[in-house]
Amino acid sequence: MQLGEVIGTVVATRKDPSLHGTRLLVIQPIDEARAAIGAPLVAVDTVSAGHGETVYWVGAREAPNALPTGYGPIDAAIVGIANRVSVEGS
Repeated sequence: MQLGEVIGTVVATRKDPSLHGTRLLVIQPIDEARAAIGAPLVAVDTVSAGHGETVYWVGAREAPNALPTGYGPIDAAIVGIANRVSVEGS
């Protein structure tokens, strides 16, 4: 799992049938210090995350497992909302 911050939403007039009823959000991957790393990406929201929230997300083969059907053409899925991020030793 990786950390990210929700920075936007995606409006899709057409989706694959396996994605009906899901929201697509734009997330910015971040490190434990909340600094941006890499480019923003689109992820399926499975936990009702809101704008500005810090989330956990998974990618690649694990992403479709977060969908109710366990199948879908996605590369990233939000699987949790982080209440707090602390660096070891803090």
